[in-house]
Order: sequence, then structure tokens, then C-alpha cells
Amino acid sequence: MVTPTFHQESTSGQWSDRSISFQLASVGAEFGRSAKEKVRGISFDKSPAFDRMIELIDLTIEDPKNSKRLSELCKLRECLCDFLAGSNTWQSSAEYFDRYFMDFALEAQGQRHQQYSA
Repeated sequence: MVTPTFHQESTSGQWSDRSISFQLASVGAEFGRSAKEKVRGISFDKSPAFDRMIELIDLTIEDPKNSKRLSELCKLRECLCDFLAGSNTWQSSAEYFDRYFMDFALEAQGQRHQQYSA
């Protein structure tokens, strides 16, 4: 089990109350920050955004409601780590991940809008 360091709200179970769209949109936001740090020459082991991203993807993997997506989520984690901290074996790009996470961000934003307009 992940012990949250950065996202304390996840200790109270709030993370598992969030939709998968919200969870992956949040992972995507931290990915964007980490990718920018990589461009600036900040190593992943000195990147707070990388640590936050890993924490959020691990919490998402541990969320019981996401068990049917476990394979995809674990592969996503592997690809993110390969891109940001490895040799980019999968030949990924920041643009690819930005597009991937954008769909979740738009869905989460739509869910939030529906919640407040109801």
C-alpha cells in the first residue's frame, strides 16, 4: 500500500471516491510538470513532480474500482517511468502522453460541471 507523501487527501479515502477520469487527469497534470522539468534538465530523482506522479498512479492502481483496468494502468506506469526516467524503450513522447491524458481531463471537467449544475 502506498503511504501518501504529497497527496494527504488520499489517506482519508478521498482518492478512491474520485472517478477514474479525475484520477488520470491528476496523474496527467503531474506528468506535464515532470516532463517540463525533464526539458529543463532536472533529473527524475530530483523532481518533486515525478514523485507526485508516481504516488498518484500507484494510488490509482491500488483503487479497487480500477481492478479491471489494472493491466492498462500498470503498463501506463511502466511507459511513464520509461519515458521520464529510463531509456524511452517504448519511444514515447510528451505529446503522446499529453493527448492520452487530455481525454481524461476533459471527461473529469465535464463530470465536475455536471455536478455543480445539478
